[in-house]
Amino acid sequence: MARVCVTSVSFSKNSQLRSELLESFPDVKFNETGRKMTESDVVEFARGFNAIVVGTEPITSTVVDALPEVRVFAKYGVGLDSIDVEYLKSAGRILSFEPGVNRRSVSELALSFMLALVHNVHRTSADLKQGIWTKEGGRLLRGRTVGIIGCGAIGQDLLLLLRPFECRVLVCDIEDRSRIAADFGARQVGFQDVLRESDIVTLHVPLTAATSHMIGAPQFEIMQDHSLLINTSRGSVVDGRALKEALLAGLGRAPGAAIAGAALDVFESEPPTDLSFLALPNLLATPHIGGNALEAVLAMGRSAIQGLKRHLSP
Repeated sequence: MARVCVTSVSFSKNSQLRSELLESFPDVKFNETGRKMTESDVVEFARGFNAIVVGTEPITSTVVDALPEVRVFAKYGVGLDSIDVEYLKSAGRILSFEPGVNRRSVSELALSFMLALVHNVHRTSADLKQGIWTKEGGRLLRGRTVGIIGCGAIGQDLLLLLRPFECRVLVCDIEDRSRIAADFGARQVGFQDVLRESDIVTLHVPLTAATSHMIGAPQFEIMQDHSLLINTSRGSVVDGRALKEALLAGLGRAPGAAIAGAALDVFESEPPTDLSFLALPNLLATPHIGGNALEAVLAMGRSAIQGLKRHLSP
């Protein structure tokens, strides 16, 4: 009988996913600690099991070597930056992964960020809670130039959601997405062009050596001072210190390159601890909820369960 362990806290807390997994694999061990596991935690937890349902826990060469009996690593969620994919495959293990399974949850959040920022929803709501009647309705999303950096599953879904708003949309990607862009009335351009021309820049890239801090001080120099930045991908794609300086400059509190505002669902360190940064009035921040709409959580979990079924006998 296959033995399965679940290192993901989110999966382990979801009663529906627990029930569905147990229907197919009766011998399951869940992460009941309520905290994200370290390398050593994963090794200790998964000893003696045939498969792991893994979230954002580190699956490194050390983990793979220490768990020779684990044949299948089923990914719960999207993003593989916590997994040494090449080493895992070279060791003859199986990675079960379905990209983009939570695309609509993330793309809807990105769209909601755009609407909230351009209509001053965040700022005026915060003012009103302090008894300040700030009647500044901002601008329409319609007619804005939106730059989508990363046009994979989520970026393409955002193209679809933006269609009714009649925006000018620019796409930047390392792959040729020109045909996809054209299907939605968008245009593929270079990295600096999308920064220079966009009123709103939204990031939908994986975290790799090439994308780490791809948005920092030099990029804020290129962006317009009225620009808005949205990040729902990975926190380290943006240099947090440089973003703070650009937002402070946008408020007139610091010199240098300025942007008007930002919305972040992800941070370099989670949860973030710089409360002065989080308190900036031109920053809208959420606690990494982009891929966690109920429907997305169930879809991610069921994808992992199906991966186990494909590769294991109950």
